[in-house]
Amino acid sequence: MTAARFIPTGAAALPILRPRLVLVGDAPTAYGAAITTPEAVWALFANDAPTWDRERFLTLALDTRKHLLGVETVSVGTLTASLVHPREIFKALILANAESFICVHNHPSGDPTPSAEDHTVTRRLKEAGALLGIPLLDHIILGHTTFHSLQADGEI
Repeated sequence: MTAARFIPTGAAALPILRPRLVLVGDAPTAYGAAITTPEAVWALFANDAPTWDRERFLTLALDTRKHLLGVETVSVGTLTASLVHPREIFKALILANAESFICVHNHPSGDPTPSAEDHTVTRRLKEAGALLGIPLLDHIILGHTTFHSLQADGEI
């Protein structure tokens, strides 16, 4: 008896789950190289990030060669905050078979200086990634004309 065909008998019905990753669309990009530097991440979002009027928190799922498997918008928040929890971040990373990931979010003010909350979420995601075997490589904060890498600060 296989797990997929197991349906218990009796009065109660059990919900049978099959998680899957759904591709919701493609964004055109000329970028196909491995993503190994903060500058490579900046190149992906430099044109769009200045137009975002609210904080957006995204994850870049990477394969073993650091090529992009996909980008997920985890949260779209307010002018000054975005709600982020490890459970939402790792759901898509696991389903995409990501080997590692990079977090990216913007500051609508244009100033990419990390806040106390940015440091806290980075630490939590680094710890969760280590536990799950999907390491956090960097957390990039996007401003209007520049970016800030928390990996370059030595936090990751």
